[in-house]
This record gives sequence, structure tokens and C-alpha cells, in this order.
Amino acid sequence: MMEPEQRPVGGVGSGNRSCFLEHFIGNKSPDLTARGLTRPPCIERGNLSRMKGIASVFSSRTSRKSASRAEKDSGAMADGEGYRNPTEVQMSQLVLPCHTNQRGELSVGQLLKWIDTTACLSAERHAGCPCVTASMDDIYFEHTISIGQVVNIKAKVNRAFNSSMEVGIQVTSEDLCSEKQWNVCKALATFVAHRELSKVKLKQITPRTEEEKTEHSVAAERRRMRLVYADTIKDLLANCAIQGDLENRDCCCLVPAEKTRVESVELVLPPHANHQGNTFGGQIMAWMENVATIAASRLCRAHPTLKAIEMFHFRGPSQVGDRLVLKAIVNNAFKHSMEVGVCVEAYRQEAETHRRHINSAFMTFVVLDADDQPRTLPWIRPQPGDGERRYREASARKKIRLDRKYIVSCKQAEMPLSVPWDPSNQVYLSYNNVSSLKMLVAKDNWVLSSEINQVRLYTLEEDKFLSFHMEMLVHVDTNQAFLLLSDLLRRPEWDKHYRSVALVQQVDEDDAIYHVISPVLSGDAKPQDFVILASRRKPCDNGDPYVIAMRSVTLPTHPETPAYRRGETLCSGFCFWREGDQLTKVSYYNQATPGFLNYVTTNVAGLSSEFYTTFKACEQFLLDNRSDLAPSLQTL
Repeated sequence: MMEPEQRPVGGVGSGNRSCFLEHFIGNKSPDLTARGLTRPPCIERGNLSRMKGIASVFSSRTSRKSASRAEKDSGAMADGEGYRNPTEVQMSQLVLPCHTNQRGELSVGQLLKWIDTTACLSAERHAGCPCVTASMDDIYFEHTISIGQVVNIKAKVNRAFNSSMEVGIQVTSEDLCSEKQWNVCKALATFVAHRELSKVKLKQITPRTEEEKTEHSVAAERRRMRLVYADTIKDLLANCAIQGDLENRDCCCLVPAEKTRVESVELVLPPHANHQGNTFGGQIMAWMENVATIAASRLCRAHPTLKAIEMFHFRGPSQVGDRLVLKAIVNNAFKHSMEVGVCVEAYRQEAETHRRHINSAFMTFVVLDADDQPRTLPWIRPQPGDGERRYREASARKKIRLDRKYIVSCKQAEMPLSVPWDPSNQVYLSYNNVSSLKMLVAKDNWVLSSEINQVRLYTLEEDKFLSFHMEMLVHVDTNQAFLLLSDLLRRPEWDKHYRSVALVQQVDEDDAIYHVISPVLSGDAKPQDFVILASRRKPCDNGDPYVIAMRSVTLPTHPETPAYRRGETLCSGFCFWREGDQLTKVSYYNQATPGFLNYVTTNVAGLSSEFYTTFKACEQFLLDNRSDLAPSLQTL
């Protein structure tokens, strides 16, 4: 059950066990034909009887898959139009001249109002009471929308917590003449339910489809990231060393930042507020986009295009009758983009000296030429003091933003195997580590390949991955099993594929980086080593599993060395479900990549035996140590 390596360097070992270790511990191998190996030696030696047995295993799996798909299709037809999420709300709007900017494109401010309205209606449909916008995650705009086109917005509640809920929003555009459609953006918003006379306790969402199960599971991890977001950004900005480059720029070509400053006041009227008198979050976002666009235009002397809005939180409500003061300024200009900072403050009466801070946001703009390519922007000259601080913080935020977009937003198939770890991306790597495992767990097309003494091996074939899932029941308390297997330093006690484990860095209470060395394989001169990020999570709510997720990272302090073959793992780990008093369902997951697929399809029987032996050793380890927890883990 060693996490799979994704780049084996040596040749294939001899015998079934050697093939298993070489190709399961290391599974992203280059094409074997390119190495002069068309088949593993264990197959070349004529193990035909096993191959026939394996062929029957996979043919039966294929038939089971076909039967499963047929059942799903017949079920869908029986439902008529099919299943629809009860919280789903759809909005379609025709883009009219009054909705567009000077380029004849839908104003992003107007789009944000529609997004917020749709999401709010979805939240209120689930809550059964008024809801207010609490936060909005990063939004990346992929496509502009022209006058005459249709905007389609779909929103549904991914998960409900105590009084808050995450709403997922998808926006597409449609050309009615050509029938073409485009993805515009995706968004995640948090809404809080509010009642005047009683405290709200939201009912839980019951996910039914694979997509809903995935979003429901990962929503808990996203919520965890949001709760620490402000402190994370503050710490990263304090510790992120960005070299100043002002000295190397031609002062005569710099635009003073003060020339881009904008201040505007808005009076909140009844049309701007909901039925409770609170200002729509989307309306505030639209006003913010307006002043940010003016500030960006003053720098570039052109019509800029908004490409991204960074995650932000509403710090407090505003009501009808409030005056909102919106301030914007260009913090920094890069080669092809600029960051504009926007701040919103509220006051009630003109005589008030104290203003309430409602919100702050950072927006990224570009200027497109006639071919829709980004134009080069003029440099900015910040004011001394706060201006220089904002200038350097904008450079730090750009790096953080790129890390977050790359790690959090990209699809699993687009993720590299080993991502460099550093303090600026540790929160997002941890999020990706746990969410990748949860997404693998939520897949609904796992196929049972073998069962030995109530230990089950499931497999899942997808276009680019072959995944394994082992499952068993153990008579151990769930929290104890979680704590015992969380400690990777003890894994060599039960997993023969771990020769030694050393703690490299304790990142925080829930995340740690380990250096793992595996034994020397038959036919290989060197052992393998791994640098693994282990992230552990306790359940967010009843029914959630305990999670231990693992993936490879790279560290400057632990580069590849001639003494070892560096192995890598993309996604693996444990989930624990409480099945009763002193009874736990232990599940192990491991995701393999294409270089491993051909070998596995001809050696499932050998893998089943290896998995079973290691998993039974894990069970015995849990039973032997169920009352002997490490003191350092008892405080987790």
C-alpha cells in the first residue's frame, strides 16, 4: 500500500512481487516500448494461466459496468426529465443596451448583480428564510458577453452548515442566432440565513449524484480555507519577500498612482435592497466594479477588461438610507495586467465621523487590442509610505493568486505530480491534497474486483487514471484508528513497503511533510524515496469521514540524490467511517496513472494478493495498538 511512484527509472523486476513493487510503488513510468520492454518479465516467462484468470476478471468487470450503466439509463428514463436538485435556480437574461459598457459588452457589474440574485434565491429556497451574502470566492472571467446574447446562470446549494451554506454558480452565454455557447465563469458564494426572532439551524443537504457528492464533500474543505483566508493572506504578505524594481524603471515613463485614485458615494435606496432592507451584495459588487474600472482607465487611457476578482468577505451589512463611500486606486501595474484595490465604507448621517468598513476587494484588469490580445501597460509610481506598501503587497498577491489559481482551480488531470512546497502555497496544497482524495472517494462507478476474507478490492478506470480502493471493517474506535494511521512515523511497523520514515517539517497541527524510503526491490540496485505531504482532517459533520490524504511535493532541502530513485504519488490516503461502537470501516485509496495501466490490467490477481497481505497487517497493527496512542497525537 505504498503510495504510487509516478516516475520509475529502473527496469522491471522479476516475479509477481517484484513487478507489483516496481509498478505499483512507481506508476507513472514512461512508455515501456520506448525502453525496449514490451511486457513485464513476469509475463514474458509464460504465466498464461494467470493471464487467462485476469482476462476473466476484467471481462466480468466490463459486463458489470454495462449492466450498471443500463440500470442508470433505465432509471433516468423512468424519471422522465431526470433528477433535478431541489435547490437549483436558473436565470436567463437577454443582454440589452442598458446592460452594456462602452464596448457593447455586458457590464461585469450587471453580471455580478444577476449572479448574486440567483445565488441568493437558491440559498433562500433551501433555508426557507431571508439570506445575505457573506463572501464570494475568486472569480475568473473566461469570456465576454455581447449585446443581444443570452446569459444563463445556474445556482444550487452545495452544502449547508449551521447557519451558512455554500452556493455553487455556473454562468454561460448563448448566441441565439448561431446557437453557440460559451463558459463565462464559475463562482462559489457563502450565504448566511437570518431570522429576526429565532436562531437558524439549517437542514443538511443530501447529495444524490456523483457531482453533488463531490461538491458536498469538498465544500467542507473550502469552508476551512475561507475561515483562515484573512489570516493566511496577512501572514503571507508579511513573510513574502518581493524585490522592489522601482529603481530600474525610467521615472519619466511612470504614471503617479495618485492620478488613478477614485472616490464615489452612493445612497442606498429601496431598489438596491432586499425585502429585509439590507443592501444586495451584488449591488455593492457592481458599484465596486464601477469605481475600479474608472481607476484602471485612468492608468491605461483605454477601456479595460476585468479578468478576475479576488476572494473577499462582507464585514458587515448596510441598509436602506446608508451612504456608501467607494474608493479605488491602482496598486501596481505589471506587463499585461494591473491590480486595483477597492474599499467600501458606510455611514448613516452626514454628521457621523465614524465609518463602518463594509468590504475590500482586489480586481485584476487587462487592456485588449483589436485581436483580443493583452496590451503592454504603463508602469505605476506609488506614493511614499502606504502607496509603496500597497505596491509591494500587490506583487506578493499576484504570486499568491497565481499559486492559488494553479493549485485550487485546475483539474486533477492537469496537476503536476510533485508541486514545489513553500509557505506561500501551503494552504492551497493542503486543500488540493484533501479535496483530491474526497473527489476520488465520491466517484460512483467503482467496480468490485476481488474479495478475500471480507477485504474488498475495488478498481476504477478513467481516461487517464486507474484507481484502487481497499475496504475492511476493524473492531477499533474510529478516532483511535485515525490517530494511529495519521502517524506516518509508525507506518513501517505494518507496511513492508516503508523501510523508514522521517519527519521533515510539521507544517501545522493537521499537515506534515515526510521523507519516506522504501526497500530495495529485486533486480534493482537502489531503493526509492518519496517526499510526501500528509494532511489529516476530522469530520466536519455527522456522516463525514476522518481523512488522511497524501501527495508528493518537492522541497529544496530534499532534492533527488544518486542514492535513491525518486518516487512520486499523485493522490492516495485513508478514510474512516464510524460503523458502530468500536467498529470502523477503513478504506484506502490510491490513484495510478497511464504508465501503470497496461501492467495492472494483466496482473490484478497479483495485486490483490499484495494488497490483502498489507491491509491485513494494517488491521493487526490497529488491533494491537488500539489502547496505545502516541501522546503527541492525543491532543489532535
